[in-house]
Amino acid sequence: MQQKDALFNWLQIKIVWEARPSDVSAKDTVEFFQTMLKEDHEVTAIEMKKQDHAYHVSYHQKGEEYTISFPGELAEKLLKDITEEPKYNQCL
Repeated sequence: MQQKDALFNWLQIKIVWEARPSDVSAKDTVEFFQTMLKEDHEVTAIEMKKQDHAYHVSYHQKGEEYTISFPGELAEKLLKDITEEPKYNQCL
């Protein structure tokens, strides 16, 4: 998986997990993408910050710090899709 895609997937599921902290599947998926980013792309210290209408993902890679931004609406789409689907909201 391309690094940018892995970062975006991590961001989307991290948003879900923060909105649904009891969602064990979301937590496990965040950890999966963190492991993938570390092992495949040498990405560490990954963090996200929402500012205005965008999410900024900061991370370290090979001793350098980088930031990539994604549109807020796009980043929050997975959470929106999950919350709008009744079968995913029965246990919460």
